[in-house]
Amino acid sequence: MIRPSRTALMVAAIALPLTLPLAACGGRGGNAVAKADLAASKVTTIGVNAYLWRASLDTLSFMPLLQTDSNGGVIVTDWYVNPQVPTERIKVTVSILDQDLRADALRVAALREVNRGGQWISAPVQAATTQKLEDIILTKARDLRRASIAG
Repeated sequence: MIRPSRTALMVAAIALPLTLPLAACGGRGGNAVAKADLAASKVTTIGVNAYLWRASLDTLSFMPLLQTDSNGGVIVTDWYVNPQVPTERIKVTVSILDQDLRADALRVAALREVNRGGQWISAPVQAATTQKLEDIILTKARDLRRASIAG
């Protein structure tokens, strides 16, 4: 399977939301905003909500990406070691489950390991960690949507 480069995915994720409002141009009357909103929410060439996709890539941009599937809506990072805590690493999977921009269209899962005597041992991830990542992604996605509708 050929995987697009991270740069190509980022460019596509950035360019797509910017072109979506143009699809609704030319409408008459008060329905133009409703059509723009529908286009911004539903019309994507990547199979999932473009705002959630872009916000997820932006949020995880500090981590190395292992796999991205824009049609299936899955982003898997490789292990990330925070330089301030070198004895701990984390791996994140983001799943976008719908084409609509809704909170239940996003699921974040994380794995955490700690280094004990040179061995990486599984450790629990606080539920607040994944919830915080979901909140950050959702907030960014909503901001991107608002910016594209206003602009």
